[in-house]
Amino acid sequence: MADHSPADPGRAARRQAAAPAKPRRTSPLVVAGRTIACATSLAVLCGSGFSWYAYTSLTTGLTTSTALSAVKKSAPPHLDNSVNILLIGLDSRKDMNGNDLPKQFVQDELNAGSSSIGGYNTNTLIVLHIPANGGKVTALSIPRDDYVQTQGADGRMHKIKEAYGIAKAAADAKLANKGLSKAQEEQQSREAGRAATLATVQNFLGIPIDHFAEVNLLGFYDIAQALGPIQVCLNHATSDPAETGQGSGFSGTAGINTLNASQALAFVRQRHNLPGGDLDRTHRQQAFISSAEYKLKQEGVFGDLGKMQNLFNVVKKDVVIDDQWNILDFAQQAPNLTGGNVEFNTLPIAGFETVGGEDVNKVNPVQIKQIIQTLFGHDPAPAPADTSSPAPASAAAPSSAAPAAQLSGTVDVYNASTVTGAAADESKALVGMGLRAGRVTEASSHPKTTTVSYGAGEKDSADAVAARYGVSASPSSAVAAGHIQVILGTGYTPPGGPAAAPPAASSPGAGGGASADPAASLPMQGPPVKMGGIPCVN
Repeated sequence: MADHSPADPGRAARRQAAAPAKPRRTSPLVVAGRTIACATSLAVLCGSGFSWYAYTSLTTGLTTSTALSAVKKSAPPHLDNSVNILLIGLDSRKDMNGNDLPKQFVQDELNAGSSSIGGYNTNTLIVLHIPANGGKVTALSIPRDDYVQTQGADGRMHKIKEAYGIAKAAADAKLANKGLSKAQEEQQSREAGRAATLATVQNFLGIPIDHFAEVNLLGFYDIAQALGPIQVCLNHATSDPAETGQGSGFSGTAGINTLNASQALAFVRQRHNLPGGDLDRTHRQQAFISSAEYKLKQEGVFGDLGKMQNLFNVVKKDVVIDDQWNILDFAQQAPNLTGGNVEFNTLPIAGFETVGGEDVNKVNPVQIKQIIQTLFGHDPAPAPADTSSPAPASAAAPSSAAPAAQLSGTVDVYNASTVTGAAADESKALVGMGLRAGRVTEASSHPKTTTVSYGAGEKDSADAVAARYGVSASPSSAVAAGHIQVILGTGYTPPGGPAAAPPAASSPGAGGGASADPAASLPMQGPPVKMGGIPCVN
């Protein structure tokens, strides 16, 4: 299912910046902000001793789905009592009965053309991992253009965002002429789309999905209106004029910006004139969620039944959740969804390809599963590498579920940067991905940008390494067969390290820096975004 938008003249620059090249008119708008608000409010509700009547008055009437039941039968096994929740932002301009969203909303508020344009892409996919015994909650965004094996209708390779729409279209064809009303057919075919998305994510990440929540474009707008003005922080001034026919209509200055509902939509939809293109938009979605949670906490919504009631009235209308989700049990299990205990990361890509005329993100499924296993703590962290001599592949395997031997090659790391010990640190991190440690020394050349080159037989592993630094790997006859060469450029900064310093106008609690956790040494796509404040992003 293709997006309907003209070609973007800035495509090459954004590909170099590790963003999908082909512009897309639409964006999912953030499911997670409302879902986290729902969950955190309930956590406080239960902890504050509200009555069962108050609890049920807030939650009765939520729309539920049975799509998860069949998907759980083929899910990977649980290794502990942690909970994985998939948050789905559905890029649909239809309501839950298949009717077009209001023309005025789509054209005037969203700056997105006709209500009839757009399919059923899941342009926001975020997994929340809640540890079995409490502690920091991990949130992982999956880039929407990752080219993966989809589940459901045809089981072929597609962009991960398309699994929903492909399965829904197949279900629509089967349901035609069955005597169903338009609303009934829409509801049943969406269930097929949800099931396909859940199964695809489970297969791609190698983890079971325990619960999910879904919302569409109108839902984001409604929650933004319910919350009132939201503050976000920009590293740099930027604009994306709607008059171009492609832009979101957003314009912002460096530092704190106060947004109404329409401006919030534009903020999370912008991808033009950003250094990271589409992936910077993913970070904006994460930052908006953090800002929304921060505002709710600052204004005392948590623990105030009347304020929660107003918010939940919006949630009930817009959100679909699975019918197995006992919100009360979940609230008791997840009290750490507030107060800065959630960190967002974006899973890495391994480069770009054009398939069937569409630009897609290349991914390394083995690497992705290793990251998930390491980050979710199912196996001990890998021991530090002995950089004095090559280490056997088995010594560095970070996950029994995805053996590191599937990433082959010896990695040689050369430091041309001014960061002391960078080569040794990067060697350890790359060994943690499943590679063997090779040479670790100073570089004789001094490129500005980090370079990754490889000898015969190591293209796939080199692509995974290159994704860590946001560059592309190149074959080289100067690199020995079975080896990958990394030269850390003069402009090198540690992947997953501190974000750009926030502008002077940044408020207390702004996030985005590194922390002493497993994610800091993993090859994520850009720095983390942390809840508990107003993080500054591009």
